[in-house]
Amino acid sequence: MILQFNKKYFIIAVVLFAIEVLIAIYFKYGFIRHTLGDYLVVMLLYCFIKSFVKAAPIIVAIPVLIFSYVIELLQLINILETLNLNNNHLLKLILGSTFHISDLVAYTLGIISVLIIEYSITKFSPKKTNNI
Repeated sequence: MILQFNKKYFIIAVVLFAIEVLIAIYFKYGFIRHTLGDYLVVMLLYCFIKSFVKAAPIIVAIPVLIFSYVIELLQLINILETLNLNNNHLLKLILGSTFHISDLVAYTLGIISVLIIEYSITKFSPKKTNNI
């Protein structure tokens, strides 16, 4: 794992963030807000980390998935209420406030999609040679 800025991943992360903001503003409920948003958020986190860290896709994907699961499980124990932060609308938006098993499925499918895309790109990209 090497610290190295990657402009492509950063641009993708910014675009995904913009999409997430638009979803938060324009979709208050329904499939797009509750499922597509969760599906995309793991992609956003993955691309953001890959913007600064050069590592194999699986090395980044697994911690992102675990982090997402932990956040969802904190919703199960109602962490915002426990910490008396349930009136903080920004934290509610970022961390969520209700546990849903379907969110775990969306996170998992999002990471699987990222890995399929990453390994497909790697498989079909031309290999660099050191021939002079």
